[in-house]
Amino acid sequence: MISEPETGIISDLKMKGFKIHEISGTENAPLSQGRRDFYKIGLVTGGMTVYYGDRILEINDTVLFFVNPNIPHSVVRRSKETTGYACLFTEAFITGRERTEILKSSPLGNFDSTPVIPLNKEQAGFMSGIFRKMLSVHSGDYNYKNELLKSCIELIIHEALRIQPAQNGFHNKNAATRITNMFTDLLERQFPIERTDETLRLRTAQDFAERLSIHVNYLNRSVKEVTGKPTSVHIAERIVAEAKALLQHTNWSVAEIAFGLGFEYPTYFNNYFKRVCGITPQSIRKRKV
Repeated sequence: MISEPETGIISDLKMKGFKIHEISGTENAPLSQGRRDFYKIGLVTGGMTVYYGDRILEINDTVLFFVNPNIPHSVVRRSKETTGYACLFTEAFITGRERTEILKSSPLGNFDSTPVIPLNKEQAGFMSGIFRKMLSVHSGDYNYKNELLKSCIELIIHEALRIQPAQNGFHNKNAATRITNMFTDLLERQFPIERTDETLRLRTAQDFAERLSIHVNYLNRSVKEVTGKPTSVHIAERIVAEAKALLQHTNWSVAEIAFGLGFEYPTYFNNYFKRVCGITPQSIRKRKV
């Protein structure tokens, strides 16, 4: 979403869980940024095109821009004169039940919300004040600055929920399609498995539902409605397809492949593979030429 001295900012973010910076008005366009393991809130003024999930959003004025790390996104600037602020934080930084619930209901946690919220002059001025306060607090030595920073993030989210435009035009079918697209994107982004110390993190419909901040029944209904196949079938077919590739094109042991695909024991992997394919992993390996 925003350019920054990548190495220093990301390193500091990983250590402290929070980072804020001002966006320079002299940065070069275009800019593209993919998935990262942190949330981002920006107050941005400038012309840009945002590709967020399966949506294309045009920005020309001052907006609040929310980035969920689980949703693929990229930005192309149409102008070098982009200014504003950006704060980045990890999920672990936002602790507490109430804050977690607010996060899930906001444009940061609810992938079906609009991630870009236009601001009028008064709203932009108010938000700018909050970001400047965070900059000041973050660089200071106040003993409880993390709590104050969390409160600022919470205030931004509350204001965003208050002024967010009504979500018109998204019928159930469109919502189901978007959910399915997000599910398939998350599924595909786990592959290929290229190292024996890698392992799948999302292996069940519940795993994907939690990552997308929706109920698993909603995910299952959407995927079945759009594709005609259950979520679990999509997951199983993709895991087995990767297993076949690893069996045929690597010298990894079955145990290593099982671990890479998220199975605790090779026996579980063998049984899973046979149930889906009707044959054993070793049978596939013997076909290798």
